[in-house]
Amino acid sequence: MTVEDAAQGNLVTHMTWVQSRLPGGRVDATDELVLSDSGIPCDTFNFVCGARLGADPAAAIARAVDWFASAGGPFSWWVGPADRPAALGQALFEAGFAAAEAEVGMAADLTTLEPPGPAPHGLRVERAITAAQIADYARVVAANWDPPDPNVLLFYRMAAPILRVRDCPIRLYVGYLADTPVATAELTVSEGAVGLYGIATLASHRRRGFGTALTLRPLLDARQEGHTLAVLQASADGRPVYARLGFRETGHYTEYQLPR
Repeated sequence: MTVEDAAQGNLVTHMTWVQSRLPGGRVDATDELVLSDSGIPCDTFNFVCGARLGADPAAAIARAVDWFASAGGPFSWWVGPADRPAALGQALFEAGFAAAEAEVGMAADLTTLEPPGPAPHGLRVERAITAAQIADYARVVAANWDPPDPNVLLFYRMAAPILRVRDCPIRLYVGYLADTPVATAELTVSEGAVGLYGIATLASHRRRGFGTALTLRPLLDARQEGHTLAVLQASADGRPVYARLGFRETGHYTEYQLPR
């Protein structure tokens, strides 16, 4: 399996595992396409991904649009290096989609991961295991929007019992200063890789090394368990941070959305 295929499989798990178990959620996963609907009207948790389509994907695109239209919720279509056909982005443009966000796929060999130094003074990083810790995670992530997005709080409140089951491949981490949650990370273990998602820091606490600390802790935990391949999608701001930790670029990801 290539790194790109492992990254895509990991992304599919990240985007479907909770949704397939949520009350009101639904997932339609085939060899050609993965559709994931949380049942919450928020494109942060409703996705299309994992495209393995033929040269003319128009029919599959129309089917995906109709599938989400039946529930009335918005969604995002993520296209990465392993998606097919190569011209899928152009086909989405022709179907009325617009590019909303671009990120860089990156991968690292965990056996060579070198922590850059001690964690920031006063920061305590914990696995989010209890309902209260998951709620803390949600509050930090929701603060990425101004005002904080109530749909994010709703999703994690509904997802908390699912995220706490023993075999859940999704692990949440929260960074605390005293008792205040200030930073987050998600680690998804799937498809021979560990994937980092949800790296977030409160605006009032950025540029203090908290994001790096929340990146390292899940990766070091994963290495201790014997995992060797880590993957992620990096924003322009995050890319230099991950490069310093040993991540290399593997391709590009684009999020597409239909105009509202």
